[in-house]
Amino acid sequence: MVNLDTELDSLPRITPKYAKALKKLRLFTVSDLLRHFPFRYDDYSAISPISEISPGQTVTICGEIIKSKTTRTWKRKMTITEVEIRDGSGKIKAVWFNQPYLSEQLVLGKNIRMSGKISVDKKNAPYFSNPVWEMAVREATNTGRLVPVYPETEGLSSRWLRWQIQNFLKISLSSLNDPLPPLILKKLNLPPIEKALRYIHFPSTLDHALIAQKRFAFEEMFLLQLKSLQVRNVWQKEQAVKINFDEKLIQSFVSKLPFKLTNAQRKATFEILKDLEKSRPLNRLLNGDVGSGKTVVAAIASLQAISAGYQAAIMAPTEVLAHQHFLTFSELFKDREINIALLTNSYKIEAKPRLRSRGFASIKRENLLHNIKSGEINLIIGTHALIQEDIRFKNLALIIVDEQHRFGVTQRAYLQQNIEKMNDGLPGKIPHFLTMTATPIPRTLALAFFGNLDISLLDEMPKDRKKIITQIVDPQERNKTYEFVRQEVKNGRQVFVILPLVEESKVLTEVRAAVAEHKRLSENIFPDLKVGLIHGRLKSAEKEKVMQEFSAKKLDILVATAVVEVGIDISNATVMIIEDADRFGLSQLHQFRGRIGRSEHQSYCFLFAGSDSANAKKRLRALVQYSDGFKIAEVDLKQRGPGEFLGTRQSGLPDIAMENIANIKLVQIAREEAENILKTDAQLKKHPLLKDALKKFQEKIHLE
Repeated sequence: MVNLDTELDSLPRITPKYAKALKKLRLFTVSDLLRHFPFRYDDYSAISPISEISPGQTVTICGEIIKSKTTRTWKRKMTITEVEIRDGSGKIKAVWFNQPYLSEQLVLGKNIRMSGKISVDKKNAPYFSNPVWEMAVREATNTGRLVPVYPETEGLSSRWLRWQIQNFLKISLSSLNDPLPPLILKKLNLPPIEKALRYIHFPSTLDHALIAQKRFAFEEMFLLQLKSLQVRNVWQKEQAVKINFDEKLIQSFVSKLPFKLTNAQRKATFEILKDLEKSRPLNRLLNGDVGSGKTVVAAIASLQAISAGYQAAIMAPTEVLAHQHFLTFSELFKDREINIALLTNSYKIEAKPRLRSRGFASIKRENLLHNIKSGEINLIIGTHALIQEDIRFKNLALIIVDEQHRFGVTQRAYLQQNIEKMNDGLPGKIPHFLTMTATPIPRTLALAFFGNLDISLLDEMPKDRKKIITQIVDPQERNKTYEFVRQEVKNGRQVFVILPLVEESKVLTEVRAAVAEHKRLSENIFPDLKVGLIHGRLKSAEKEKVMQEFSAKKLDILVATAVVEVGIDISNATVMIIEDADRFGLSQLHQFRGRIGRSEHQSYCFLFAGSDSANAKKRLRALVQYSDGFKIAEVDLKQRGPGEFLGTRQSGLPDIAMENIANIKLVQIAREEAENILKTDAQLKKHPLLKDALKKFQEKIHLE
């Protein structure tokens, strides 16, 4: 008996070849296949008389096969299947290439439906080329209706998927239970699941398809919000140490900073410090624009925790960013008795106050781990190396995760689930948790993806920052740009050149690569200047050496890949050239641009587009027009969609939810309904179908 949980590869009609292709699309069960939704529909619903069709139209006809033949052209090694179809008004020819098996199916006397675009032959006669077809006696599946088109993979066509899904809809829906409570369906006027599945796969009207899409988009967002709120509720029941707000300490630290905090920084800092005073753990997202000063806010929070006698840890997604944080915090705390450590797979460094004036000391891993466990180290900075099993803290009270969406879900989950075991001196307590993102996240995405977090916004830039002048440069203006670069270097400034690839690609032959561009610039364009190179394939020590040279002004120009996207702070750099800028997302380009403009000097960003298309230029003009990262993020979200914007494709969140996630009204309604359910049924004991659906949803998208 076939049911929703039946494994597809156990069914006789699913051959190993098809089973393998299905797994590529993450389709394992009948339920998975029924939730593999179309991304568009071809409208083949209207049957046209043959006498009324004309070239260029996409039409459906129905008629009898009156001629059929298959020939092989040995010269071109191609088979051609040709039939002639007649209805009551006329006749027309149809041709298929390299489908010899059709000769056994398209035989004289058969009545078929056929859909496709009308072409003309050398004699100017209309004909179908490779049309979709099916027997007229069968229920319309591939022709004669709104025909679903699905995400495909090699060896798996929409035609094959349509046949399978149509069969499963006939035999499997009897075992289908609707996870959405009837009251919600009625309140929001959404179809029950059985009807919605029929509507979304084989709609009789476009309105049916749209209402089904709305239902499933709501369902996925509702489940996401349920899980988010459950995580929040569990977090609120946890216990953390209370860290009192030492106003004199913070005022003293802030007064000695070489810059004045913005109002947004002051507000965010106050929110965080007040949260640290509570026994409920801080669980906050610091959502800020590029260059808005998240690091100093994190430093103030760390200082408060450390001064109260606890440890703080900062986790970054890359060694380059972790090392940058280590240098920055060492400078910020240079006058304080704070011992800092850097722990990554490549670096094991201690920075004690007495060592900072003469550099930092490398240390054996076992010695460093001992100093962390004993509490001698107050501030630990690192990558995912901080969550390895042999790490133990004495009394870790604050964790700061930078660029948190760049960490894998399993890494974030391990950190949250196992931190209590790693924290020897605070039994029954978990650390306060502050996450930061340098990619400004629009309100709708923040609500959808980070709904379990409180949010602090840094939407204000330091007052002394000048707007970066951004230009799209035509290829013929390249030499003028190089002359401008030479003048800036002559004035004592430095330059970034950003490229999308490390090495030249055989596939992307038109895309400039960092290694080749470094050679070209250093040998042919700027032989008299010092040109450096950094990319992700370099060893950590090599990257560090290059960045130290650039920071010390020993390099005039740095050719780089996306390795410098975040966390690199070279205040003397005032020019950035981005090659093949159209290959990056707008938010990523804004991140790159944020590496310059960090001093009182005017800065410039020059965009060279690899594509000459109007769309590419239009997209880049948004970067020229806007300097506000939140506005750019909204434009980027509309253009690329949330999956690419956040890099969440790997999360497995269904496409239909991703396509609708920017719909703020949908997100808000889903959140309200989730809150209403959990108010009276926190464990979903009264909603067993919903509880089961949430469990499966969580497993499917690896949501923690």
